[in-house]
Amino acid sequence: MQNSYVQGLSATPRLGLTIGAALAQAAQDHAARDALVSCSQGVRLSYAALDARVDECAAGLLALGLEPGDRIGIWSPNNAEWAILQFASARVGIILVTINPAYRTTELAFVLNKVQCKALVLARSFKTSDYIAMLLELAPELRQATPGALEAASLPHLKLCIAIGAESAPPGMMCFDAIDAAATQASRAQRDTLAASTQFDAAINIQFTSGTTGAPKGATLSHHNILNNGYFVGAGCGLRAGDRICIPVPLYHCFGMVMGNLAAITHGATMVYPAEGFDPRATLAAVAAEGCTHLYGVPTMFIAELDHPDFASFDLSSLRGGIMAGTTCPIEVMSRVIERMNMREITICYGMTETSPVSFQSAPNDPPALRVATVGQVHPHLEVKIIDPEGNIVPVGTQGEICTRGYSVMLGYWDEPEKTNEAIDDAGWMHTGDLGVLDAQGYCTIVGRSKDIVIRGGENIYPREVEEYLFRHPKIAAASVFAVPDPKYGEVPCAWVQPAPGERLTDAEVHNFCEGQIAHYKIPRYIRIVDAFPMTVTGKIQKFIMREAMINELGL
Repeated sequence: MQNSYVQGLSATPRLGLTIGAALAQAAQDHAARDALVSCSQGVRLSYAALDARVDECAAGLLALGLEPGDRIGIWSPNNAEWAILQFASARVGIILVTINPAYRTTELAFVLNKVQCKALVLARSFKTSDYIAMLLELAPELRQATPGALEAASLPHLKLCIAIGAESAPPGMMCFDAIDAAATQASRAQRDTLAASTQFDAAINIQFTSGTTGAPKGATLSHHNILNNGYFVGAGCGLRAGDRICIPVPLYHCFGMVMGNLAAITHGATMVYPAEGFDPRATLAAVAAEGCTHLYGVPTMFIAELDHPDFASFDLSSLRGGIMAGTTCPIEVMSRVIERMNMREITICYGMTETSPVSFQSAPNDPPALRVATVGQVHPHLEVKIIDPEGNIVPVGTQGEICTRGYSVMLGYWDEPEKTNEAIDDAGWMHTGDLGVLDAQGYCTIVGRSKDIVIRGGENIYPREVEEYLFRHPKIAAASVFAVPDPKYGEVPCAWVQPAPGERLTDAEVHNFCEGQIAHYKIPRYIRIVDAFPMTVTGKIQKFIMREAMINELGL
């Protein structure tokens, strides 16, 4: 019987370039073509203009004291500055640390200290988040600091803070637009030397992802990892020079910065950001105004666009394809997207941050039913096997854990050798923790998650991380977080909480304890105060029983 092992045979070679060199090549090939359009900012940059701006920003970063291998954090929603920093840091070997804009102070401090960020670029505010105020809460020393010379007790490695925008700088910080002005002839010469000598296997990006141990881990990715993954994702979408990709998904995540930005520059396409954060009307307006050929999103985004009261007023005839990813998609939604949004070549992607991210992608000519029931076939130059708990490859049609090997597998978790060795075995296989089934044609169906991840509208929530935070409450003895179904987001987190002996606790107390301290999407939607958890005879909590009880109680 055929085994569950597939490899992505391809006549198309991988790119042997750094991200900086790939942008320079695109600027040479597509100088006058739009590279970046940020609709909410009124910014439009050709490839030549973007490359020039990236060059000055890179030289400015060096002049401000950053060196190859240093870590620079970006804590911001989508904007032109985000992309400029992505390419500028890559050009000179500075490692970009992408920070979720929904993070609060506790999470920000952990990330900055874990990878010893030397610099942080941040938005001033977004929705209810006042980033400047949160940073000042963590580092009140900023108020008296000279920009670039911060000495903060709680953030000992952070020296330079840069606020996005040209208006006056907050206390102890400098403005993003001042980075270019810092460039000198010496730093420009250093930039050119580094751009020519940086190797494509060097680390260039750290993206934080969590696991069952609770604390987030920094997946460390190279130029080669993410540039090639973006390139092959774009090829899988049928991207060609002159196409225009509407990117309403967040840039801090691989979906935006790899499948969006890097797919665009490797195919001479245009990056179009409709708004800072997802807004269905702004997305539809950007597609119509910019003549976008491709649109990205998770299923909840497409549903919000289709159901918007002004949907019919927008001309979406330019659309051809795009990507739906993040969580499973109902076939009715896929059918509506294909028919009503003209996205006949839309593809489905599957992967994880640790694999840059995509391992499987459906093809534009796959039947809609296959594009919903499966995540397509293995990506070029990658290998995938499905294994049983003993590590043996299972027969086709048999469920097991998905393991990926190839150029896309991360360098490792930053400063976590033990966790890296748990995830990547001696033969180079990344153990995903996801459960899947391969059919005889190599199409993969995702059937479960061995790590109990909650996927809320495309956002990964790791129960152990939320549980660890809840354990900090003095009245909480134990907490268990799990997924329950939700009509809008697919699933949302639910928590059962056991009070400490002699303590009384309310749902509101638990919710208020989370508010403003952990990202809004991680806060349990439903909270139940219980005396005990259902347990196995060996003492393991039975989350499936709790999930079934909540589904029945809530009528889900």
